[in-house]
Amino acid sequence: MDSALYGYFVSYHTNNITMGKSTHFSGQPLYCQVIKLLDKSKVLKKSREKGGERYVKCFDGWTHLIVMLYAVIMRFDSLREITASLQAEARKLCHLSISVMTSRSTLADANKRRPESVFESIYRDLYTTYRNQLSSDSRNHKEPKWMKRLQIIDSTTITLFSNLLFKGVGRHPKAGKKKGGIKVHTVIHANEGVPSDIRFTSAATNDSFMLKPSNLSKGDIMAMDRAYIDYEKFEQMTQRGVVYVTKMKKNLKYSILTDAMYQTPNGLMEVRIQQVTFTKLLKNGETLLHRARIITYADEKKHKLVSLLSNDMESDPAEIVAIYRKRWEIELLFKQMKQNFPLKYFYGESANAIKIQIWVTLIANLLLMIMQKGLTRSWSFSGLATMVRITLMYYVDFYRLFNHPEKDWESLLEAASEESGQLSLFD
Repeated sequence: MDSALYGYFVSYHTNNITMGKSTHFSGQPLYCQVIKLLDKSKVLKKSREKGGERYVKCFDGWTHLIVMLYAVIMRFDSLREITASLQAEARKLCHLSISVMTSRSTLADANKRRPESVFESIYRDLYTTYRNQLSSDSRNHKEPKWMKRLQIIDSTTITLFSNLLFKGVGRHPKAGKKKGGIKVHTVIHANEGVPSDIRFTSAATNDSFMLKPSNLSKGDIMAMDRAYIDYEKFEQMTQRGVVYVTKMKKNLKYSILTDAMYQTPNGLMEVRIQQVTFTKLLKNGETLLHRARIITYADEKKHKLVSLLSNDMESDPAEIVAIYRKRWEIELLFKQMKQNFPLKYFYGESANAIKIQIWVTLIANLLLMIMQKGLTRSWSFSGLATMVRITLMYYVDFYRLFNHPEKDWESLLEAASEESGQLSLFD
């Protein structure tokens, strides 16, 4: 083909194909499809109930939530980045039901004054509304019967810039100064994968306060690490018919009732099962006796023995081990949130502003997981969060794009193939 004619073909093809609408085109930005999971009237109602609309003229609870949610999904590090990006997207804000341009001072004041309980109530309402969509079906996924009854409890510490707001623990190895830290205490249902209950405390607070037997029902299973060991609460759980599985501490004192060891055909220890009794002197002078079972097994990956403590005296030891290993799900959730959302930089220095940002991060995580459930194509959460961040203000349909992201490219190749076949007549 003549070089001039080839250049004309490339120019014509590029202009006509790339300037046309995407096969994923939508009449509204992708972000609008994300916030459709929220109910604006309900958000404003909760904000009024919590005192979030007092002395407010324009920057209401809905606008505050949408701006903060936008900032968290985009992983902005400062108020300047948030406001500059909103100004660049000014023509699209009408789609988000935002009628005012947010300034840094307005957002900073709102983060300081609007109660964080507003965002807490929004998260809890969202969780209640969509938890069934997140719940996996054991019949379809071949999960064990105990999966739907399993709850996991743990906490994660988010490091802060100051020790004045939330008391930190430990010291910096070089500077020798303590850093502040807010501890996020979390409970999740194993078949849902999102927090069902959350509490904030300083990093110095002991985890055990979050374990409340009165909130549990007969048949529930609770998996936890050894920070939650409390014989009195364990006995209350036993009386309520609640099973717990935790890891043993080395310094626990107990009386052994029975002791049995099972070996592999090679003569190695497979599992050791001990029935034991723990004794604790209560404040009222009474003595508490708590009976439990210690299951010790060999962890082949870590090449060490692991001892688990449980009040389940009947289940197969392999099932107890499987329940404890499922505890890792909550660690993956913490990792997911810290890797995909900005929890190293905060948009305000007050305790209220910090808590608002964490609640909005929880809301963003929940919304993306709900949308992920609706896809037929498999996406990792990190991959999904990255692509949503890139296309958040694009006029594309979420489900068409994420179920078939290569469709536009395939259309381009098909059109190029057809046009190159027609131009071959001029060779």
